[in-house]
Amino acid sequence: MTSAPTRPTSLRHQLARRKPIEQLQAEAAAGVDGEPLRRSLGVWHLTMISVGATLGTGILVVLGTAVPLAGPAVWISFVLAGVAALLSALSYAEMAGAVPTSGSSYSYTYATMGEGIAWVCGWCLVLEYAVSVAAVAVGASEYVDETLRVFGLHLPAAIAAPPGDGGVVNLPAAVLVLLA
Repeated sequence: MTSAPTRPTSLRHQLARRKPIEQLQAEAAAGVDGEPLRRSLGVWHLTMISVGATLGTGILVVLGTAVPLAGPAVWISFVLAGVAALLSALSYAEMAGAVPTSGSSYSYTYATMGEGIAWVCGWCLVLEYAVSVAAVAVGASEYVDETLRVFGLHLPAAIAAPPGDGGVVNLPAAVLVLLA
């Protein structure tokens, strides 16, 4: 039995193609190799990951850069950033409630806006994670260097500073990322 040839679809149609919520739920129920997907992280785990990402090395790096420039008014920028993060979290929670299947903003965007915008959204997530990991790793590298200075040791700038600050490669940052 031969199947009827499928008609080629236009790129515009492919980029606008959306996946219905029912199909997302059916795919999640079917899972991988017949094994249904299950949640492995609860609210507590996700909250702690968020708190760790927000209050970890990243915010300390930001404070070290922002306070000398903004002075005591830096708290205003943190309040504004907190309100923006709150609104983003509320809209994400609203979408997660509307699409009751596990996934990220990629699957939510796929269901609501189409495959093309979901593809862009997915690559924006990759870029976001790469940039944030680099900033946190550079900050943690500075902590490693400061800790070594307490013991009278010092790493040369060529292997301990980021390339923008005169370094060739930030070796402690690379090691920390690989360990993580």
